Amino acid sequence: MPSVTPLPSTFKWGFATAAYQIEGAVHEDGRGQSIWDTFCHLEPSRTKGANGDVACDHYHRYEEDFDLLTRYGAKEYRFSIAWSRIIPRGGRDDPVNEAGIAFYNRLIDSLLERGITPWVTLYHWDLPQELHDRYGGWLDVEESQKDFERYARVCYERFGDRVKHWITLNEPWIVSIFGYATGGNAPGRSSTNPQSTEGNTATEPWIVGKALIMSHARAAALYNREFRQSQQGQIGISLNGDYYEPWDAQDERDRAAAERRMQFHIGWFADPIFLAQDYPACMREQLGDRLPGFSPSDFAMLREAELDFYGMNYYTSQYARHRDEPAPETDYIGNVDECQENNQGLPVGEPSGVHWLRSCPDKFRKHLTRVYRLYGKPIYITENGCPCPGEDRMTCEEAVKDTYRLRYFEEHLEAVGVSNAEDKADIRGYFAWSLLDNLEWSDGYGVRFGVTFTNYETLERTPKQSALSLKRIFEERIGADPSRA
Repeated sequence: MPSVTPLPSTFKWGFATAAYQIEGAVHEDGRGQSIWDTFCHLEPSRTKGANGDVACDHYHRYEEDFDLLTRYGAKEYRFSIAWSRIIPRGGRDDPVNEAGIAFYNRLIDSLLERGITPWVTLYHWDLPQELHDRYGGWLDVEESQKDFERYARVCYERFGDRVKHWITLNEPWIVSIFGYATGGNAPGRSSTNPQSTEGNTATEPWIVGKALIMSHARAAALYNREFRQSQQGQIGISLNGDYYEPWDAQDERDRAAAERRMQFHIGWFADPIFLAQDYPACMREQLGDRLPGFSPSDFAMLREAELDFYGMNYYTSQYARHRDEPAPETDYIGNVDECQENNQGLPVGEPSGVHWLRSCPDKFRKHLTRVYRLYGKPIYITENGCPCPGEDRMTCEEAVKDTYRLRYFEEHLEAVGVSNAEDKADIRGYFAWSLLDNLEWSDGYGVRFGVTFTNYETLERTPKQSALSLKRIFEERIGADPSRA
């Protein structure tokens, strides 16, 4: 029997989704286009022929999906609002779409009627296309933050009487790097990707990073200044990042490479956002003036944007190996090699159903503890999950027997418990990714991360074993007597 380290009696758990991955209904009720609508319809396809036009049709089936949440025993649910449903053209002087407001009101009310707490992400990658066309979107640091602040204001005003948990941005690293360095995600800009026709990998991701940091700061400062006292809610941000260990544990250069890689992954955003200080020194050293600076007024805004929690999206870990040659201008990871085996040939973890993800619960514990010690904020794990090996080729009857995913959850929750109990990290909640099999962005509809099998032809949902087991797993852990563990 696996170890069971108790979790606090107040520990929260549930499931997470994102609007473009599940909603569909992209042309209904006044919704405007997002950069992902455009990206998914490029020819030749850059998303394996997939798009979010229908997705899981959550727009019409949300009651059915919330029935699943109830069946699974979840009391928390994290979802994102599509900016272009609220303000179709996106800008601060553009009209609000009342039909979009009404849809999210229905969602929120439906959750509350079931006793499920909504956790709302304001931005999960789906920038209104109009803003990208108008001024380059996130490439314009000043314009984008003003438009995001207005969008956030509308959401606080319309939903904040019932929504008490806000997340400003989801994974700004992915937005910056995959959108503007590798070109693998919308809007697909890159100077190193042969499929991309526009972009500059050496400069654009760092500009976009600054725009996202300041957009977050404006939205959080606005909440603190005008809404917190009356609405009594909380606000945070969700940052992704792997944990890195040295390829050669005896080599000081590899130990430095592992730390540098995490600074490029997490410190890039977390240092300004949580510490109101400049980017990590290693980034300044490598990138020089390609990394936009912060003005005194920027730092004042960052200090005003005090957060309640650190949202952590974690899936896997890697080894980092130093490079002897200077970093090329297009490097964005800190001049290291990322490896899934160390110098002894030891794999970092057990393979999953997607090449980049290996199950590394022991390193998850180290990651949690490191982040808490660095930034000192309560942690909510806002995404964690995996696809099972071969799941993309399985029938529904095969896929629902997801013992790999169930073991992944159990082992990662044990890491949470140990980090909390032994390392004294303050970890307060966990959201499994994802409620449904859905559009996995540029990977299309092949890779399945859901605890619910989605038949993409009929849109029928079928619970997997992991979904039906999580309630029991959490009941065994939350508030358990440590002496009985």
